Amino acid sequence: MIPFKVTDGIDCFRAIDWDRELFDELVPLPEGTTYNAYLVTGSDKTALIDTVYPPKTDEFIAALRRAGVRRIDYIVANHAEQDHSGSIPAVLELFPDARVVTNAKCKRFIMDTLPVARDAFITVGEGHSLPLGGRTLQFLMTPWVHWPDTMTTCVPEAKIAFTCDFLGAHLATTEAFADDEARVETAAKRYYAEIMMPYRGFSREAVDKVGALDLDFIAPSHGPVYARPSFILDLYRAWTADEPKPYVVIPYVSMYESTARMVAYLTDRLIERGLGVRPINVVGLDTGDYAMSLVDASTIVFASPTVLSGPHPDVAYAALLANVLNPKAKYAAVVGSFGWEGNLPEIVRDMLPKLGARFFEPVMVKGLPREAAFADLDRLADDIAAAHAAG
Repeated sequence: MIPFKVTDGIDCFRAIDWDRELFDELVPLPEGTTYNAYLVTGSDKTALIDTVYPPKTDEFIAALRRAGVRRIDYIVANHAEQDHSGSIPAVLELFPDARVVTNAKCKRFIMDTLPVARDAFITVGEGHSLPLGGRTLQFLMTPWVHWPDTMTTCVPEAKIAFTCDFLGAHLATTEAFADDEARVETAAKRYYAEIMMPYRGFSREAVDKVGALDLDFIAPSHGPVYARPSFILDLYRAWTADEPKPYVVIPYVSMYESTARMVAYLTDRLIERGLGVRPINVVGLDTGDYAMSLVDASTIVFASPTVLSGPHPDVAYAALLANVLNPKAKYAAVVGSFGWEGNLPEIVRDMLPKLGARFFEPVMVKGLPREAAFADLDRLADDIAAAHAAG
């Protein structure tokens, strides 16, 4: 763990997790991740902004020692999740006079999960500040990006905001700054889709709050530092906006080619009508890739054979994810096939209470699709195109 200078008086200690493949046993990490802690040195006081994931604690403490850090007065906890707070006990052991600075919610969460005494805390709220000598810590409450306790810490003299999980990216890289913007954009969009999209409204509010600051740097606790804050802020403005793009995502499974033929036909008809389309075979689903596809989508068409009177389990999982991720899609539909009976469209719709989308008339086919089925798919393509044309 080699610290790098962000700007005068501010250094980043970054634990690079090259090999981690799954976050919280849930989120795929195709490019690993980092856990960033920042040291802010004033003339009177020194503050550590967040810590690192517990398995990286020994590496982190060794890096602090190696860097000659002799004093930490404040440990700022922007968020209680242990990939950021987990090393607080070890830092307190090394610097027993340090105080943990956080908001009331985060304090309760840390005390629930870590051996940190109640009298070790300084509790702050919106607009509070702590002087360090030539540097000031200012605190903004940015809840629900993505926990209720999350806050942002700013150092106005250095024009920097430490946003913790917000605006981050799961990306293991030796690049300290987000200079490769194309690569970072992909990682940040996956991160937003998986973690922040369920709280899109709160993310939009946090963008407005952070975007109103005079900043030269945004320093999240995952991924590289943004030396061009408008890059990530503009991406979030687009992702959190209410208006989707004319883009259709089709999560599907086909067991005996009936559903696959329907998906291929519908895809072509939608392309002919000027819409973007992304069919996704959800067998062995990459949930991050699927989540990214939903960020801008206006329409989701779930396509499945009937299995035990309902959707294929993988399509059911895709519907469950769409409901949890709560994308801004305005339209949805169900297409599929059956052998003798079933109520697949009703089951899929019942799995999506949070989506709030308008459902088009489903297209269900007994056995292989034939002329009548293709005519129904033409009608569905017309309905989707007409809905987009109407705005």
